[in-house]
Amino acid sequence: MSISTITETTQYLTFKLDEEVFALDVAKVREILEYTSITKVPQTPDFMRGVINLRGSVVPVIDLRLKFGMTSTEQTVNTCIIVTEVEMEGETILLGALADSVQEVNEMEPAQIEAAPHIGTKLNTDFIKGMGKQDNHFVMILDIDKVFSSDDLASISESGPGD
Repeated sequence: MSISTITETTQYLTFKLDEEVFALDVAKVREILEYTSITKVPQTPDFMRGVINLRGSVVPVIDLRLKFGMTSTEQTVNTCIIVTEVEMEGETILLGALADSVQEVNEMEPAQIEAAPHIGTKLNTDFIKGMGKQDNHFVMILDIDKVFSSDDLASISESGPGD
């Protein structure tokens, strides 16, 4: 998605992974949960921490820090699970994303957002919708639908109980 597709002021939920600030379009966020026990599912990718029971539904939980090549998320008083809606092959699935802490909901105008950096041809930055400027620092705006490849999502959805 190019920056030219961001044409109106949008609200973003900002959250931290390590010391970096990331953002998700609030339209993709279903809810924010306190950290709860996560049931590990065997033979899933490292970034797939397991599943949680969300009012009777099984929701996979992924560790964005591991997905982005950081160290694993440590449980603290601020650790939370951001439940998001992800588009996969025309279907919307719920996915929990671990975050070190949730910051706030901010509005950003198109003028505050720059295109994602192109860092050579070997690195895929398609999952970064843009770089928001906020209080003299950058916020990486994620396109949650592109953070995971279809193979990643297939391995997550295939590992769910009841399949």
